[in-house]
Amino acid sequence: MALLSEDDIERIARKRAGAKLGWYIHALVFVVVNLGMFAAGYLGLTRRPWSMAPVLGWGAGLLLHGISVFILATGSPLRERMLQRERDRLQREQQDAAGRR
Repeated sequence: MALLSEDDIERIARKRAGAKLGWYIHALVFVVVNLGMFAAGYLGLTRRPWSMAPVLGWGAGLLLHGISVFILATGSPLRERMLQRERDRLQREQQDAAGRR
């Protein structure tokens, strides 16, 4: 990996921290809203019974958001390992092609 300047480090750190903070806010809103909907249904404040559909649908979105922030984000260990494997594979292919000439 190439050395990064202080400005690059600051920019990347701010971007990563912002993405993580965004997920934490998303998760907090998810919990608060769904607890409110559950409470309204449980206490009979709504005519409709409590439904798991919003929790499952929004939960799937929250899960995908978390995967994109914590697993697939630039600099994540999984992504970096995959990138290194691809670099190695491309270098081997290039060396093999050069050796056949």
